[in-house]
Amino acid sequence: MKKDDKASLSLIKILGICILIILIISITSISVMAGNGKLTNVKIVLSNNYEMVILTGKTKVSEILKDNNIVVEEDEFVTPNLEEELSDNKTIVIQKQSEKEEPVVIAETSETISTEELMKSYSAIVEKIVVVQEEIPFETITKEATGTGTTRNQVVQEGVNGLREVTYKIKYQNDVEIEKTEIDSKIIREPVNKIVEVRTIQVTSRGSGRVTYVGAGKWSYSADDLDLLCAITAQECNSSYEGALAVITTACNRTQSSSWKSRGSDPLSQYKAKGQFCYSIDNHWVKRLNGKYPSYVKQAVLDALNGKRNHNYLSFRSAGYHSGEIIGGNVYFNPM
Repeated sequence: MKKDDKASLSLIKILGICILIILIISITSISVMAGNGKLTNVKIVLSNNYEMVILTGKTKVSEILKDNNIVVEEDEFVTPNLEEELSDNKTIVIQKQSEKEEPVVIAETSETISTEELMKSYSAIVEKIVVVQEEIPFETITKEATGTGTTRNQVVQEGVNGLREVTYKIKYQNDVEIEKTEIDSKIIREPVNKIVEVRTIQVTSRGSGRVTYVGAGKWSYSADDLDLLCAITAQECNSSYEGALAVITTACNRTQSSSWKSRGSDPLSQYKAKGQFCYSIDNHWVKRLNGKYPSYVKQAVLDALNGKRNHNYLSFRSAGYHSGEIIGGNVYFNPM
C-alpha cells in the first residue's frame, strides 16, 4: 500500500474516533441534563460555620452532598435529613451532635430557639418601597378675648388635621417587617389650627365682701380667696387653659367623692388639705398671688366654679411618674 493511501486511511480513522467521542459526550450531557432538571443555587453550611454556595439540579440532600464530595461524619447531623428533599430556603446545615442536643440560646434574652427557627434566619430579605398617607394633628390655640360678657369659651375656628405623603423603605424576612426607614415626605394638606376664644365672665359683688359668679351653683368666694385659688392652680399647672382646668377639676371632683369629701366640701378646702396640693407642701404658690398668673388660669377656675369639668379623675402627678391621661403636663388617674 502506498504512503498516501495509508495517510488517508489514518485520517479517516481519526475523524471516525472524533465523531464517536462527540456523540458520547452529547449523549452523556443530555442524560445529565435530563437527570438534573432545573439548576438551583443551594447554600451549604458546614459544622465549622464555613458557608458555600453550589449550583445543582438535584433536590435530595444526600445526592447534593455526594456530588460535592461532602462527607457527613458520625458525630454530625444534617438539616434537612439526608433522605429529605431541599426545603424552601434552599439551605443545608451540617452541625455537630452536641449542637443538636443543646438548643441554641441567645445570651442577652435567654430565649431558646429551635433548629426550625434557626433555619428561618437564612431566609432571603425582601425590600419594598411603600408610600402611605399620614395625618398631621392640628394644634389648639387659646386666645384671650377683650370686652365683657357671659360667654366663657367660644370656638372661633375648628381644627382640621393635615395630610402628608410618606415614602418608606421596608425590609421583610419571612413576611415579617424587620426594618423601616423614611426616605421621603411631602405635605399634601397643611393642618388648620383650632382657635378657642376665652373671655372673663362678669362678676357681681355682695355687701358681705364675698362674690357670686354668673351661673354659680353652690360656691362663692371673696376676691382674696379667688386669688388664692388661682395662685395654687397656676403653681400646679399654668401651661394652658386645659391644664389649669384639669387641676381645679380634680379638687371639684374630690368634693363629690366619699373618699375625699372629709378633706373639704369646696375646692379651696381640698387645696388646703394637708399633703395633697402644693399649698401644704411648699410655698412656691405665694409668688403667684395678687394676679401673677395667666388670665386663662383665672378663667379656668371661674369655669370650674360654674360647673365645667374636663375629666373624672381624683388624683394627678407630674407626667412620667404615673400612668394615666396626660393633660397640660400632668398625668391624671384614680387611685386604686
